[in-house]
Amino acid sequence: MIGHGLIIIVLTVLSQLGGIAWVFALLLRMVFGRLLLMFLGTYLSLTVAAHYAAPLAGRVALPCLDAGPSQIAVLNPLYCALNRNYVTPDMKAHADALADHMHDAYPGTRTRALDASFPFIDGFALLPHLSHNDGNQLDLAFYYADENGYRLGQAKSIIGYRGIEQPLPSDPQPCSDDTGVSLRWHMDWLQPYMRGWSLDADRTAEALRWLADNPIGNNYKVLIEPYLAERLGVAGDAIRFQGCSAARHDDHIHVGFAPP
Repeated sequence: MIGHGLIIIVLTVLSQLGGIAWVFALLLRMVFGRLLLMFLGTYLSLTVAAHYAAPLAGRVALPCLDAGPSQIAVLNPLYCALNRNYVTPDMKAHADALADHMHDAYPGTRTRALDASFPFIDGFALLPHLSHNDGNQLDLAFYYADENGYRLGQAKSIIGYRGIEQPLPSDPQPCSDDTGVSLRWHMDWLQPYMRGWSLDADRTAEALRWLADNPIGNNYKVLIEPYLAERLGVAGDAIRFQGCSAARHDDHIHVGFAPP
């Protein structure tokens, strides 16, 4: 029973609905056997049902596959498989407007989302994030290029995170002397496994400028590392530093606001 309890906790933390699916699978196993098969079928059913039920809780799903250049879509379908692709309608409209602007500025550009929120229950933690618990926060992937130019709808990391840009010695580094409890994982060991692409500075800067110039809701913020904002020439009231206790934001952009 302890083992099943741990599985339920882990699946709930990862996907919100996974723990419920495991409980149902345990019950169905008594009749049909084959626990794993029962779990997969139940989890798939709950995930599909959540797509239709989430609007009743004030959230909508971001597309799991490419939805065209004028709409946001997740970078990796894994986010949909784990039910981490839900936002409020206001955030969805905001992200779609960004995608449409980027297509206008750089035709054919695809704007990709990373972690959003779970489909239900405000305040339900989306670990390892400190926020992302009400549908009004969304992480966006950077834009990248290789020697042949812009990489269409792709990122340095297959999940968008941990392909970390690195500050220069002359760049502002407000956390360089921080010794407190921190989620600022440097992931130096992981960087050799990232795709060897460069940050598309023009597209990423354009996206940041548009976000900064088009705030919505209350306490609107766009989080990115200070050195990267300075390097890209982006500033504004909404461009903020997340602090030294949170995860680094030089591998993605965080957009968030409070409802009006």
